[in-house]
Amino acid sequence: MTPVELSRTVLRAVRRAVDDGELDGVSVPDSAVVAPPGPGGRGDYATNVALRLAGQAKRPAAGVAEVLRRYLADEPGVAGVTVTGPGFLNITLAGGATAGLVEEVLERGARYGHGDTLAGQVVELRVPYDTRAEIVADTLVRIVATQGGRTEVRHSEPVNLRPVPAPEDPAPLGHDAARWALLHPAPHDRPRISADHLLQRESNPLFRVRYAHARTRALRRNAATLGFSSARVSATTTSAAVSVAATATAGPSAVRPVAASTPKRSGVLAGAGAGAGAGARAGCTGAPVQVSGTGCTGVPLPVSGDAAAESRPPQLSPTPTPAEADLLAALAGYPHALRLAARDRAPDRLARHLVVTADALLGFQHVVLPLGDEKPSAAHRARLALAEAAGAVLAGGLSLLGISAPEHL
Repeated sequence: MTPVELSRTVLRAVRRAVDDGELDGVSVPDSAVVAPPGPGGRGDYATNVALRLAGQAKRPAAGVAEVLRRYLADEPGVAGVTVTGPGFLNITLAGGATAGLVEEVLERGARYGHGDTLAGQVVELRVPYDTRAEIVADTLVRIVATQGGRTEVRHSEPVNLRPVPAPEDPAPLGHDAARWALLHPAPHDRPRISADHLLQRESNPLFRVRYAHARTRALRRNAATLGFSSARVSATTTSAAVSVAATATAGPSAVRPVAASTPKRSGVLAGAGAGAGAGARAGCTGAPVQVSGTGCTGVPLPVSGDAAAESRPPQLSPTPTPAEADLLAALAGYPHALRLAARDRAPDRLARHLVVTADALLGFQHVVLPLGDEKPSAAHRARLALAEAAGAVLAGGLSLLGISAPEHL
């Protein structure tokens, strides 16, 4: 069961409880957020839907959660439900949470994590004439669009988006490092403009994120050399069917033009437009790809009909290793991080989650390919699929930040 399917399952349980009269005065919400459990949680996923409905039900959230727990426990695919804290529902899926998650990421590619949380909403951003504020606003245009919203950016008072300005011009760092230096810190933190962002060292989070993406592409190339891929179709077919991390979902109409008085931004700091596009094209090497202004993901294109069933990656074991579990949790948490980044106008939430995903991938990469005389097996194909899904998330997230995802590093 994928996170999207689990969200629908939660809503179905709420609807059943309302229809049976267990929750009087409650309107079934349009969506239910599910995410990996936080500290003190358990199981595969957790949801706060009971806390959201407690006011309407005029009952304590824990009581609402207990009602929903009974209905959720009866749903197919749910192995168990527990209530923790003030009313969080912690859900354990039958067969573990791995079933379908990797397949969903690979099928949706750059659109994985996109939702309708802000559907129909217009987010107005009034920013000062400051480089960091403009870069944050430029990034939020794309992040808000992933949740169905539309953004208007303008220079006017009163300002409602004013991150702490950079102490100096970040342009000398280059396009990718400059944007990361401005977007990775929280808005209330002063960004650090230094050559540390250019170092190819483990201490540099930007390097780890971009290196992790490059490793997923290298794993795929090396697997093809060994004669296997993540899917049942041939490696040739798989390598030829890749697509771009297209974050142009915002489109030309997603944001109204900024007032004519807006100063031109430096080309090195421009959004994922012409400047970023040139860099992305330069980095797209290896297997044939479709290119846009944001970079390459190497995500297999969706396959229809009977071929879709044949192209599905094999499943991981029902009991993932700790390294697999960490990476699966990072992939499952990506939609939630994207929602928070859009809701709170905080691209740093997305940047930090990419670091978590990269670190999980780098801890997992060593078991993907066969070692020594070992022959490729279904387990290796499943691990390769998981690594490719991580690459899709990393490329998609970097593209939303306006940063290229390299094929080689």
